Amino acid sequence: MSRIFLFPGQGSQAVGMGRDFFERSQEAREIFNLADEALGFSLSRLCLEGPEEELRLTSRAQPALLTVSYIAFRLLRIKPDLAAGHSLGEYSALVAAGSLDFAEAVKLVHNRGRYMMEAVPPGQGTMAAVLGLDYQKVEEGLKAVSSGLVQVANWNAEDQVVIAGEKEAVEEALAVLKAPRSVLLQVSGPFHTSLMKPAAEKLRADLEKINFRDPAFPVISNVTTREISSGEEARELLYRQVFSPVLWYPAMQRLRELGVRQAVELGPGKVLTGLLKRISRPWAEAPSLFNVEDMNSLESCRQAISG
Repeated sequence: MSRIFLFPGQGSQAVGMGRDFFERSQEAREIFNLADEALGFSLSRLCLEGPEEELRLTSRAQPALLTVSYIAFRLLRIKPDLAAGHSLGEYSALVAAGSLDFAEAVKLVHNRGRYMMEAVPPGQGTMAAVLGLDYQKVEEGLKAVSSGLVQVANWNAEDQVVIAGEKEAVEEALAVLKAPRSVLLQVSGPFHTSLMKPAAEKLRADLEKINFRDPAFPVISNVTTREISSGEEARELLYRQVFSPVLWYPAMQRLRELGVRQAVELGPGKVLTGLLKRISRPWAEAPSLFNVEDMNSLESCRQAISG
């Protein structure tokens, strides 16, 4: 039976995440301390107490989510057959797979978040979720936009596509697409578009300084939807990921051919298992879904998988 671990991305963060782990596990406290020391500020206090406005910042949310997801992985003490992470979550997956050192990864994603925030001046870029239209219709509609750059940033489900770009262009795109529903996202920039190339170049310099190892289990890439098989490939794909769309839907569609029967989301929220539940509904054998975000859900997951 194939088992995949899923690691959430930005947007899943919430004040109080990891509190139960922190209060009930010495190992969790040690990992929080490692993150605090690596970053030079109290990430643990930010996760446990907030304020929410600071936790929402890209440069804070990314190391926070990585830390809580890694704690959930370490405490579960079960290995997957493969893993995947949504955007930032790909770093969590690679840390779990031993391709990347945790302390180095925490600093790396803190910088990644900072570079992404700096790439486009505040208020000039945005993102929007387009619901009820498929990828091809969205791509076709974006060709008619003339007021600036707008691109597909995430393909999350068959009928859930996120677009991003210059603010006026995104607003024009929503008017052109006339989707059944659309939502402007509260984010600090047009992530996963070519507007992020300046951020990617800064990140590349950091990536070159880090020793990447071959992953102990395959990690499915957001960029290619294929398994990352080497440390060097991981380095290159993390660079490309900054300005490339997250192809989550086609990546998750591959789980059927890979024979995945169990999926465990490690970290706060149920965004990824929620998406997978929708994506796998037509499958003859949909995978069993689990979430690990506190000690109770961890024990329930462990018993269900081990038993």
